[in-house]
This record gives sequence, C-alpha cells and structure tokens, in this order.
Amino acid sequence: MFQVICEILFKIIEPIVLIVLKKTGYPKDAVLRKKAIFEESGFSKDDFVIMFHGVSVGEVMALERLVKKTRSCFPDAKIVVTTGTHTGQDIAHKKFDGTADLITYFPLDLPSIINTFLDKVNPKIIMIAETEIWPNFAIETKKRNIKLFVINGRISDKSFKTYRIFKLFFKPFLKLYTGIYTQSDDDNRKFLYLGANPETTKRMNNLKFDITKPDIDFTFNKDGAIIMLAGSTHHGEDEIVLKTFKQLRERHPGLKLILAPRHLTRRDEVTKLVEATNFKYDFRSNNRTGMEGIDILILDTLGELGKMYFFCDFAFIGGSFNKTGGHNPLEALVFNKPVISGPSIHNFRDIYGIIEKAGAGFVVKNQGKFFAIAEKFLSDKTFFQKTIESGTGVFAEQQGAMEFVLNNILTS
Repeated sequence: MFQVICEILFKIIEPIVLIVLKKTGYPKDAVLRKKAIFEESGFSKDDFVIMFHGVSVGEVMALERLVKKTRSCFPDAKIVVTTGTHTGQDIAHKKFDGTADLITYFPLDLPSIINTFLDKVNPKIIMIAETEIWPNFAIETKKRNIKLFVINGRISDKSFKTYRIFKLFFKPFLKLYTGIYTQSDDDNRKFLYLGANPETTKRMNNLKFDITKPDIDFTFNKDGAIIMLAGSTHHGEDEIVLKTFKQLRERHPGLKLILAPRHLTRRDEVTKLVEATNFKYDFRSNNRTGMEGIDILILDTLGELGKMYFFCDFAFIGGSFNKTGGHNPLEALVFNKPVISGPSIHNFRDIYGIIEKAGAGFVVKNQGKFFAIAEKFLSDKTFFQKTIESGTGVFAEQQGAMEFVLNNILTS
C-alpha cells in the first residue's frame, strides 16, 4: 500500500518536482537519468556489479580511494557510481571516468523507476555513503536479494532531531539494510535508536581519514624558521593571511610564510598583494629550494602543495573565508600539522567536526580569531604540542575504514 501511495502522489506532484529540479540547476539529461531513462549499461546478469552512491561533492570525494581500491582488487567487476546532485555528478566524472563502468544519477524513490534502474544496472552490492534512507529503494533491493549497505554512516545532531520525530516510519526500512556501518560510536547509537538492526550496525570509522602521506621527493631548507603555510587560498583570503602574518611577525621575527593560491591564474594578483607588504619574497618556480633570504614564498607550481605541508609548522586551509566551502584539512593533518580554517567549511563539515572535537584543528569566525589561534601556537609550546598530539591521535582513531569495507562487504 505504501508503494502504491508513493506512485500516485508522484504522478500528482511530478510537474512541480520537474520544475524545481530545473530551477535548481539540473540539466534536462539529469532529470531523465533520475527517472532511470538512460542507455542500457550493457551489463549481463552474470556480471559482478558493485554500486557506490554519494549524494554530493563531499560524499563522492570520500568514496574516491575506496572505489579505486575496489577496481584494483576486483578488476573484472563492473563498477557503478551514482550521485544525487549535479555538482556531485561533475566530481564523479572527474574522479572516476577512468575507473567506473557507469556514472549516473540515483533514481527517484518510486518502485517503477527503481525497478527500471535495477533492471538496467543489476547490482549485486550497493554501498550508500553517509546517510540516505530511501524506503522504496530498500524494499525493492530486498526483494531482489541485493546486498544494501550504508557505509561511512553519519547523522548530524541537527538531522537527528528530525529523524527522531519520524522514528516509527524509518524503523521498518532500516531493518531492510544488509548492514549499516558508521563513522563513530555516536553515529552508531543514533542509527540504533532509530531502529537499525543491532547485529548488523557497527562502527567502521571514517573513509575520509584513510589517506596516506605523499612521498616527499624534494628537499626544502626551512633556514631555521617557523613556517605558516596558507594553502589553497582564494580571492579575498590572501589579504587576511598577509595581515595576520604581518601581525605575527611583529611578535615572532623568525616566522615565515608559504602562500599557495588555489588557482595559479591568480599569481599576478597575489604577487601585487605580497609586494605591498614590503616583505622579501620569491617564487617556488624560480627553483627556490628554501626560505633563506626571504620572508614569503609564493608556491606557484602544480602538484606540490600536498607535499609542502610536510615542511610547515602549522597551516591555514583556504576556501574558508569565502563561500567556497573550504578544502581538505587532512592534507596537512596527515603530517600532524595543526590547522586553522575560516567559517566556510561545508564541503568538509564532518571532518572539521571530528578534528575540532579532538583539539587537532580550529575553525575561526574572523581574521582576529585567526590571529589569536596562530599567536597561541607560536607563544604557547604546551598548547602547540598538545594540538599536534591530538592530530596524531585522531588519525590513529579514525583510520581503517577502507579495510573494514573490503573485509566485511566486498570479500565476505
């Protein structure tokens, strides 16, 4: 009866849904794909099809290493990646065009559309990243004996308040999942409260922390300096960084700055800002191999930022003092470098939640708070060391998620 009601209601509101999708930026092709209207996948019923779903940018990025590891471990498998948003779709194509056999949109949660989708894709295992509870999808996959998992599961405190209200509605559908594997004990408790099966709901940790340190294939002389690295800065952020650096230098003459704009097309713009400070500077592209004789190094080379974090003492992560949504703080934290970010971190909100709670990084509201935390790093050795140790601890606690998936889902 529930599924029949869903179909009837959708027929009534379908015109409104399609208008909303188009107005929110979905191209016509995306709307069709959400209705499972796309070319046949070419998969046979004998193919071992593994499907990954990440609703948007953050979830897709969290799946990157797992999808690529799955490809290397199961070279004969067919891999499908779906997303719920068009921005997620763009990222999925950038990350997986050479890895996945099919990239498309997750179907609308209606039995008729879901069955068309499943007929075309024929997955054996489906892994949904973080939190997406689709009742009809769960029902139809159960009917077909398709293994359905939530991986990297999380429920924010804000979302949990809503889910609690509809606990009785969600409970029977959560029971249909083959397994629900969460980022933390707290997330585990939330899923169990909502009605998940205690026998198949377990903590797996966070996929986003399963990163490895890049190989450092160059030397860099710090010249005895303490280095603040401002990584992936955007327009409007370099001024904040340079103002903070100037204030810090007045108290700590040994401090130096590596400034790495996110887009190298901004090199001239950033250079003019640096020149206005009267600090001595140079470019990494000038075969600069250290900080000797300069105060600021402009990192204007491709592919070196992730490695340069190794040489800094603490980092500011850009894209966070504008509406970009921040960049990945784990690139610095993997080297046990304390991180500071501005308030715009929605692309990595869950990561910041973990590292802030652990005391391994800080999200600040304005330039004044940025200065205050950086100043404390430089003047309070105990605080600085404790922050470093917290970063080491949070990685040790959170890693192992990918191995969990490989051992408990793909090879079970």
